[in-house]
Amino acid sequence: MTHYSLYDLNEHIRRVLALNFQQPVWIAAEIAQLGQSRGHLYLDLVQKGEGDELIAQAQAVLWAGDLRKMRARLASDLDAVLREGQEVKMQITVDFHERYGLKLVIADLDPAYTFGQLELKRRQTIETLRGLDLLERNRRQPLPKVLQRIAVISSENAAGFRDFQEHLTQNAFGYGFSCRLFASSVQGKNAEAELLEALQTIDTTRFDCIVIVRGGGARLDLSAFDGLELCKRVAQMPLPVFTGIGHDVDETVLDLVAHAALKTPTAVADFLLQHNLSFENELLQLAARLRSAGDQQLKISQLELQQAEQALRWNAGAQLRASFERVDRIAEALPQIVRARLRGQAQKLEAAEAVCLALHPENVLKRGYSMTYKDGKPLMDASEVASGDLLETVLLKGTVLSKSVGRKRNAARDPRDGKDDRS
Repeated sequence: MTHYSLYDLNEHIRRVLALNFQQPVWIAAEIAQLGQSRGHLYLDLVQKGEGDELIAQAQAVLWAGDLRKMRARLASDLDAVLREGQEVKMQITVDFHERYGLKLVIADLDPAYTFGQLELKRRQTIETLRGLDLLERNRRQPLPKVLQRIAVISSENAAGFRDFQEHLTQNAFGYGFSCRLFASSVQGKNAEAELLEALQTIDTTRFDCIVIVRGGGARLDLSAFDGLELCKRVAQMPLPVFTGIGHDVDETVLDLVAHAALKTPTAVADFLLQHNLSFENELLQLAARLRSAGDQQLKISQLELQQAEQALRWNAGAQLRASFERVDRIAEALPQIVRARLRGQAQKLEAAEAVCLALHPENVLKRGYSMTYKDGKPLMDASEVASGDLLETVLLKGTVLSKSVGRKRNAARDPRDGKDDRS
């Protein structure tokens, strides 16, 4: 049976590849891993299926000389394209070595392809968020009257964070702020995961708002802010989220779902200052309205008091005049009243005097009556007299002494006339 040596096989493969890939070809792949040695870049390229499973893999190299040429032509876009997890389109030559195997040598890059893929992913993320009704959710969060306790997500070494903090704390209004940094990468392959972790760390009950800031950078540096999970989380935060990720032209998906998107970190600081200034102006206007209303009410009260004082004076004078008139009328009528009262009392006195005179013992005696005494006391009842008692009878003229010989019943009490009751 005929067989090949390993070298013969590999040499045959090299000739076949050289024959079929005489010119460079363009391929699209994802950078799974990226390394550098002696100025050369070494890449592990992969392609994934619909289920995110690995269906193809190859190694590629970008020689130092070609790398310098590309950097001169593409500038910052080169670093933005050549990063792990990025989908890239590259022109390669197929190289196969009998000992070292297959290697793809990168001759050129097409950043526009990467930008297009990111834009496609960005649009898909936006449509997903729209379907979940999350694009406007954080924007509907009510803003506190004062934004003072601020959770800041940024890289602690980022110039944008320093600009934000200095602009906010060194304000001309004398406003005080409490800012706490939740450190996170704001670019690179780990940025989205670290941003999510920072959001989950924030105790939302202790802050008024969340601010995400970073400095400037290449367009592809913003790709972390287009991540679906990050944008979903920001949209669902119970606090208003403000972004200032340092790019004047491009708008990230995170900007779309945030409560407000500002261009730079200092613009975010200005927004917070203006918000608090608006509240202070409202308070000043309210205080002015209160003072004006107070002054107006004071004037009204003073006028009412003056009117009440005038009315009181007039009423007091009128009542005093009425009282004087009443006193005058009483004074005029008093003599007549007194005379009438005296006449009435005199008549009553005369009548009483007449009764007294009629009942005077002397007048009674004048009418033929007499008064009988026993032991110096007036005698009222015949039953008190015993036979032989000494009695004294007073007449109009003189007194008669007598001795009782018996009693005679009163005709009103005993109809037996003429009968004596002698003891």
